[in-house]
This record gives sequence, C-alpha cells and structure tokens, in this order.
Amino acid sequence: MITCFIRYRIDPFQREAFQTYAENWGRIIPRCGGHLLGYFLPHEGTNDIAWGLIGFDSLAAYERYRARLRSDADGRANFAFAQEKRFILRETRSFVTTVAGTFCLPPQMAA
Repeated sequence: MITCFIRYRIDPFQREAFQTYAENWGRIIPRCGGHLLGYFLPHEGTNDIAWGLIGFDSLAAYERYRARLRSDADGRANFAFAQEKRFILRETRSFVTTVAGTFCLPPQMAA
C-alpha cells in the first residue's frame, strides 16, 4: 500500500470550516476508492498545520480514485466549499510507503 500524505496549512481562525471539509471527505473518499486513514487537526503546539492520509494499493489506483473524485458531485462541492471559504492556505502531497512491522502496533504494557 502507498499512502498519500497531505499536509495543509490552514487559517487557524477557520478551524471549524476545515473540520467540516475533512468530515465531508469521510463520506466521499471511501466511495471513490480511497482507504481513508484519517484527517488530523492541530491540537497543541502549531495551530495552522493539519493532515489527511489516504491509502491506495498503487499509484494506478490513486489515479483511478482521482478520476472518480473529479466526477463525484459531493467531491466537487467540497472542493468548491474550500475555495469559497479560503481556509486552506497551502496544500502539499507526498506519497509514502509503510515500513513493515511499524504500522498500527498496539501498546504493550509491561506486567
């Protein structure tokens, strides 16, 4: 699996608008073929950085997802919402792979 790691610089005064935007993707991304790993808002520390992580089987699967997303009415509406409200100041994407044996490990409590 590859993960599209999206880093957002957001307007910290429009945190709620970004939260709505992220919640909307919770319905749209899986329907269009992405494995939504989650959206993350700043909690402590830096107040203008948020992330979205979406998994795909391959870059080809990502390209198919992007095509479906462009034709999805809710997806287009969510992009328009972000443009209208202007709460995303910058967005960058990186594609990463998981290091085997390190993903989603539960805590191991010492006896």
